[in-house]
Amino acid sequence: MKILVIEDEPKVADFIKKGLEEQSYHVALAYDGLLGEKLALHNEYDLVILDLILPGINGLEVCRHIRQHRADVPILMLTALGATKDKVAGLEAGADDYLVKPFHFEELVARVKALARRRLLISPGIIYRVADLEVDAYRRTAQRAGKEIVLTAKEFSLLEFLCINKNRVLSRAYIAESVWGSNYDKGTNLIDVYINYLRSKIDKGSDTPLIHTVIGMGYVLKEKETC
Repeated sequence: MKILVIEDEPKVADFIKKGLEEQSYHVALAYDGLLGEKLALHNEYDLVILDLILPGINGLEVCRHIRQHRADVPILMLTALGATKDKVAGLEAGADDYLVKPFHFEELVARVKALARRRLLISPGIIYRVADLEVDAYRRTAQRAGKEIVLTAKEFSLLEFLCINKNRVLSRAYIAESVWGSNYDKGTNLIDVYINYLRSKIDKGSDTPLIHTVIGMGYVLKEKETC
């Protein structure tokens, strides 16, 4: 597995590189956003570990540029900013996961393995359909009534999870555990925030909403609201 680490602090970058290589990963380093972006776009990597604050181009911009050209490569963002708005900004830019500094190396490895497993589980040909919504799990694209829906990486992961469990009421805790893993901060309303993001893109302008709130229980993706 080839991993690109974009981190401007040499000690941190070298620490991550050494630790991952001891886990039998192949690691390339970039110490600024410009070089990191160039490497990510001109080479094949199985995962990008990306610091948020970088010289040249910041991590959010690098993430957006990678996503424009490489929708399939998982991105794990490192940030010293732990507020919900900062986490949301990283996920909105296209990151699949985030890790707040300082972190334990064991947690970094766990995140890397989880993202690698998630990528392997995606199989060609899997397309989910709910009413006029179509979600292609392999190409990571979505459209409704033939119109393309632009989603961030985390929005897509959430939508895919709802599609897999269509007609099933999912609690916030279950959604958090399945889509965000151990990274979810239970003290935030991140699930509700992302459900609202999806609604604004999936249901807005449609006479048939697909994402429904079940009061006191959670959310469900289904074709019609029933009594």
